[in-house]
Amino acid sequence: MAEERKDNIILIGMPGAGKSTLGIVLAKILNYDFIDADLVIQNQCDKTLQKLIDACGPEGFIEVENQILQDIEATKSIIATGGSAVYSEEAMNHLSSIGRVVYLQISFEELVNRLHDLQERGVVLKGGIGMSLRDLYDERKPLYEKYANVTVNVDHLSITAAARKVADALK
Repeated sequence: MAEERKDNIILIGMPGAGKSTLGIVLAKILNYDFIDADLVIQNQCDKTLQKLIDACGPEGFIEVENQILQDIEATKSIIATGGSAVYSEEAMNHLSSIGRVVYLQISFEELVNRLHDLQERGVVLKGGIGMSLRDLYDERKPLYEKYANVTVNVDHLSITAAARKVADALK
């Protein structure tokens, strides 16, 4: 394996926290490349995230995501992960080895404001379709905190303001 440099920035957080949209703006601010892990998964599997989750179930999807995330090799890139990436310890260990992990933290209230339809977004509900947004938030929050090198609260911020706040936090 080539010499590993930790010059990537990995974004983690709840669905709706802004990982993909903020990631693009952050890449422009820092002059980095941008990789949307969800799109990498969709391209490699030739299915939308929701179709993959429907076909494989939540656990099967997490296995696919884990494998694809472990294979990501990048330099000077912002990598926006799916909200469920933190379920895969191997994937998170790999991502941590190639960059700094930034948790885009939002409050539960902000999450409710931002997310309208979990089913359309391809959100992994480990507890099944009956899992509430509150359950999902409570389950994932400690995982985001566990893997984060840097935590940035992005409540009530525009995408640009949030991206600048992340850039400042990384200095």
